[in-house]
Amino acid sequence: MKKLILSAAIVLGSLSMHAETAVVANQMVQTVNDQDGYKEVDGVPAAVKKALDDAYPGVVLEKAWVNDKKEYKIEITVRKEKSIVYTDASGNILKK
Repeated sequence: MKKLILSAAIVLGSLSMHAETAVVANQMVQTVNDQDGYKEVDGVPAAVKKALDDAYPGVVLEKAWVNDKKEYKIEITVRKEKSIVYTDASGNILKK
């Protein structure tokens, strides 16, 4: 009787080891509206352009936004890499 119970436990244990649960990969993309308070503008002040040219040689300005505090959010490309820079109207680069 002991051998029968032991055999049944071994068989059931080995069956449960091979059982797998199907994992469904659900990729959810969440976008964040980072434009809160910023409005797109066509150009930036000359002081901002000069500050970006000094800080990032070879910079290309792609897009620019401004908020009520006259802080600029600027999308730039430097050496084929895009990034976002924040400046004030005087050309001082802000940390955000």
